[in-house]
Amino acid sequence: MSKNSKVLNLKDKISGNEVDLSLCDLTEVPVRELALFTKATVVDLSCNNITSLPPEFCNLTHLVKVDLSQNQLTCLPDDLGNLASLQHLDLYNNKLTTLPVSVSQLRSLKWLDLKDNPLEAGLAKAAGDCLDEKQCKQCAAKVLQHMSELQDEVDRVREKRRLREKELERKREVKQKEREAKDKEARKREKAEEKEKRRKEYNAQMAAAAAREQQKKKTEEKKKKKNGQAAADKKAAVEKTSKPQRSLLGLMFKFLLLLLLGLAGVAAACRLTDLQKEAVCVPVNVAVDDGLSWAKEQEVVVRQLVQNLSSAAKDFLESTQASKN
Repeated sequence: MSKNSKVLNLKDKISGNEVDLSLCDLTEVPVRELALFTKATVVDLSCNNITSLPPEFCNLTHLVKVDLSQNQLTCLPDDLGNLASLQHLDLYNNKLTTLPVSVSQLRSLKWLDLKDNPLEAGLAKAAGDCLDEKQCKQCAAKVLQHMSELQDEVDRVREKRRLREKELERKREVKQKEREAKDKEARKREKAEEKEKRRKEYNAQMAAAAAREQQKKKTEEKKKKKNGQAAADKKAAVEKTSKPQRSLLGLMFKFLLLLLLGLAGVAAACRLTDLQKEAVCVPVNVAVDDGLSWAKEQEVVVRQLVQNLSSAAKDFLESTQASKN
């Protein structure tokens, strides 16, 4: 039992299928206790100080008749329509202004009393006076119809709201996709720009490297030309210097050769002809004899001199050939 209830034992209030909790000064409905007695389908809670029904009250689906008249109810739980077995509902003399739209689901409801409640105009018109059994039955039917219309309106509003939310969600998704597409395009453009930047930097590096290589080649070519020109100038200078020397040596060699030939001719004439007895040839023959004697004596020296002359001539020829090349 509720802690605010004066009912000490619910079994004492049960008679058959009825539970009489009227005039018990209740402020709350003992839902847990009522749920234990599923065979008690009729509950009288009239003439108490109940201000509201807990949501758990809607789980008492075995209830067929409920009397909540002369209480202080200002509202009913939203899920009241779950009481599928409810046929009789007395809400006389409370403080209700509206009913939950789920009342339209009470298809078994045959009797309803809403007298002496500050009902809103539309609901009051549907409820009528409810002064007798017939009017209370009509009240149940008309209120159910009225609540069904409200339920339909609520469903339409809910559907419109759902469609509106769906449309808003679709627009949000479209905007999100557009945003994502723009971001993707922006990232793609940034990547392309970055790639183009790297390509330009690479091309610039390659161009700079090519320019350096070209400059290096030009420098090497200039250096080669300079070295070649210097070599040519040196060669020309050597040739220019050595040419007069070669000419002078040639003249001297020719003069000596002619002189030797002349002397040899004179010596041959003085020794092999009849002129040997002439006074002119006597000193020549003596000189030849002395020369031959001296030559024999100096044979080694002559040989060494010849070798030196041969070496000198060979070196001269080689240097001349190198200068030409």
